[in-house]
Amino acid sequence: MNYIVSALKYRPQKFEDVVGQQAVTNTLKNAIDKGHLAQALLFTGPRGVGKTTCARILAKEINKTEDLSSDEDFAFNIFELDAASNNGVDHIRNLTEQVRIPPQVGKYKIYIIDEVHMLSTSAFNAFLKTLEEPPEHVIFILATTEKHKIIPTILSRCQIYDFKRINAFDIKEHLKKIVDKEGLEADEDALFLIAQKADGALRDALSMFDKVVSYSDGKITRKIVSESMSILDYDAYFKLSELILKNDIPAVLNYFNELLYKGFDAHLIIAGLSSHLRDILVAKDNKTTELLEVSDNIKKQYLEQSKQFDFPFLLKAIDLTTQTDINYKLSKSPHLLVELTLMKLASLNFDEAKKKTEIIPASYFNNTVKIVETYKTDSPPTSSKVEDPQVKSIQNDDKIQNNSETNQNKKNTGITISSILKKKRELEEKNRKLKGQILPTDDFAQEDFEKYWREYLDKLRKNKDKNILSILTIDKNPRIIDNKIHLTFSSAILKKELERNKEKVLKFLRHNLNNYDIDFVINVNETQQQEIIYTKKDKFDKLVAKNPDLIYLKEKFKLNI
Repeated sequence: MNYIVSALKYRPQKFEDVVGQQAVTNTLKNAIDKGHLAQALLFTGPRGVGKTTCARILAKEINKTEDLSSDEDFAFNIFELDAASNNGVDHIRNLTEQVRIPPQVGKYKIYIIDEVHMLSTSAFNAFLKTLEEPPEHVIFILATTEKHKIIPTILSRCQIYDFKRINAFDIKEHLKKIVDKEGLEADEDALFLIAQKADGALRDALSMFDKVVSYSDGKITRKIVSESMSILDYDAYFKLSELILKNDIPAVLNYFNELLYKGFDAHLIIAGLSSHLRDILVAKDNKTTELLEVSDNIKKQYLEQSKQFDFPFLLKAIDLTTQTDINYKLSKSPHLLVELTLMKLASLNFDEAKKKTEIIPASYFNNTVKIVETYKTDSPPTSSKVEDPQVKSIQNDDKIQNNSETNQNKKNTGITISSILKKKRELEEKNRKLKGQILPTDDFAQEDFEKYWREYLDKLRKNKDKNILSILTIDKNPRIIDNKIHLTFSSAILKKELERNKEKVLKFLRHNLNNYDIDFVINVNETQQQEIIYTKKDKFDKLVAKNPDLIYLKEKFKLNI
């Protein structure tokens, strides 16, 4: 007796038997009953979801009459063409010749063109006229997994039916019916695992089911499915997640190596972990638990483990695993890439309240650490002059293993990356407060400003700093309003040059005027530049924009423009 695979043995013969495509099948049935069926149909959707099956059922249903048996399959009325191997103009021309001949049995001839997106452009063009005005006894059903590759002139001539991905629950129920018919035993978890692995394609699920049945002795368990299909089951990811929660980096790496030794691919492991973390995130909220396509037993495990994770950790973890999944094939050391990701996961700070922030043991560091200090002041200066705050770093000679008595009372004596980052944030915040609140902002007169402005220009002349000197002397009357020095240039290039060098100027003025709010407001007078475009001064300004040294030359030789 010849063996028949489940995909053929249990192929639906009626629209009611089609799994997971109720919207399409109901529409087709109503179209047949009301006589509103188009002569050109396009079935589009993922592979293995029932496009060809529905086409065959449609051919059978529209040819049924009272004179013909309901068991008639009308095989002579169905013509299937694989466009992947018959994609030339000659194949389409032969097809258009055949459609002229009416059927000998039944009312319609059905032409099913699979993978229609594979047709060449010339073949599409040869098919257009026939598709637009087919004979009354012909119905074309085009099937494709890539609708975007079909030219618009073909799409506009077809009635389009979108087949969706079949969810895991529907696939599981279908497999359960087959198990009952075959007299087998199967755990619900095992069937769910097959359904998830199929990723919405029922044909793939049936192929996997046949393989698992051959591997088993009549009883299908989750362990058998995992072994026969080389699938990492839920237990592996639950265990890996537990190790990550414990921040046990060595154990995480050892378990990862154990999975590799069993023959699982590193890419598969990290991609599966990403999906597992997503399911944990979904399980944290009662409103989203229905999105878990797992059995009730596994759902309980997800709900239980989700209580141990918080949202920030899960979001960071999913981002890490997703980026690793994307970069895996681009990496020259993919194995190391996955190991680094697992170490990062086991180092994430997921629970401040419980102090589970151990990242890298103290033994991983040298015996000395750098501690950054800033000067401390009991009262902020008011009007007295102060120097810019300097951040100093000193080396702590104490060994990490011999912390002070204060640190001995702490539960976690290891140095963590999170503690280092926290120290850095505190220092940045102190510096920000120093700059924003403590540094003086004394009042001063315009005369004081002009005095120190001239002093700085003299300093530039003495140091022969021609570039910045030439720029600062363009505007003869610099004005300061509300601690803002207003300068006007005729070129954006001069503005950029000053912005690049302004910190030196501001440091001098702020220190001497004891006001750290002083800054520049630089304007470019483009309107004036357009009005006097032909004057000598304008020409000179344009030359200065290209070479600021001309200002120094003009001052040196006391030239007039």
